[in-house]
Amino acid sequence: MTATGNSTYEGFTADERAAMKEHAQEQKKAARRGSRADKAAEAERDLLAKIAEMHDSDRIMAERVHAVVTATAPHLAPKLWYGMPAYALDGKVVCFFQSAAKFKARYATLGFNDPAKLDEGTMWPTAFALTEVTPEVEARIAALVKQAVS
Repeated sequence: MTATGNSTYEGFTADERAAMKEHAQEQKKAARRGSRADKAAEAERDLLAKIAEMHDSDRIMAERVHAVVTATAPHLAPKLWYGMPAYALDGKVVCFFQSAAKFKARYATLGFNDPAKLDEGTMWPTAFALTEVTPEVEARIAALVKQAVS
């Protein structure tokens, strides 16, 4: 990349490099698993372990997001994706939770990838900031997930 103004491109941040390394480890681990059922069970255990490692507010939100997503769309497969809890359909990540601490952000994020069918005209949101998961937020998450997989 070229320099613009007074800034220069320094490459990926340490957090971004760590996320990429984590993703590579996830891929290697998944390749070594046995049967499809074993892979699914271990992937969910890994996801729940990652949630358990999170700081209090992020962990509470991730637990609620996990409960809502799995109740709304039980056919989505829980897995880790770049070290984040994610939910996939046919191997493609539909939605994910990114803790605020992951990249030292001000808020956690609920994000949706291309397979999510959230299309609304010519422009629509694919990421949502989360500071707390209230019953109203849970209902909104459930509606988004339902729309994403319909």
